[in-house]
Amino acid sequence: MANHKSALKRIRQAEARKQENRYYARTMRNAVRQLRSTTAKEEATELLPRVSSLLDKLAKKKVIHSNKASNLKSSLTRHVSSL
Repeated sequence: MANHKSALKRIRQAEARKQENRYYARTMRNAVRQLRSTTAKEEATELLPRVSSLLDKLAKKKVIHSNKASNLKSSLTRHVSSL
């Protein structure tokens, strides 16, 4: 157990950030899954900018790596254009 007040605060902050990051990562995975399962071109083209924006925001906040966001956006764009 931590002995300093600052260490206790860091533990609390780390736990809060972990919960927030897990929530946003789960939201991102669900959005990507929903877009990949879409077969209608119109619906997919409407969803793609929102998912891309979400990926960019998460990469900016370092929830996911920027290369992972780029790879996901690229593959999702290819998926939408192939519909």
